[in-house]
Amino acid sequence: MSRSPAKAICDAGPLIHLDELGCLDLLSDFRTILVPEQVWQEVEHHRPGALEHPDVVMQRVSVDPSEHQGFQTLVRALALDLGEQAALSLMERYPKAILLTDDSAARLAAESLGYKAHGSIGILLRAIRRQQRTRREVLVVLQNLPAQSSLHIRLDLLQRIITRVENEVVQ
Repeated sequence: MSRSPAKAICDAGPLIHLDELGCLDLLSDFRTILVPEQVWQEVEHHRPGALEHPDVVMQRVSVDPSEHQGFQTLVRALALDLGEQAALSLMERYPKAILLTDDSAARLAAESLGYKAHGSIGILLRAIRRQQRTRREVLVVLQNLPAQSSLHIRLDLLQRIITRVENEVVQ
């Protein structure tokens, strides 16, 4: 398996949720993982062990939320918290990076700004393509997700994802 050329910028959700699921190592193939200071503090408060995974190297980055009027309008309209604002602001510096966030409003903001964004579920599906986990292993994680993680996902959506993984080649 080759190392991903991608740079990732993390919001708190994927770090917390993937750690809860025992899958934080799935981030180990990103060349660079940048974690804004605001996000680092949030993860440190809720799940400090996620910041100490031996296979995942994270770089703590100081960043001030963007002052651009359009950005601030998005922040207000989507009620983005400080961590999400910092992660999106860091995306301005690294527009080819991938934003990792489980917050649907933050993903919507990223997409409206022209950035790629993925969540924990996307990282799990990516693990099949990158041969980090077998389809069966990912299915077990997905099936156990409601009991093992604080990730909020509608059960009908989770079931559709599970069915897709069972029946299709994940692209």
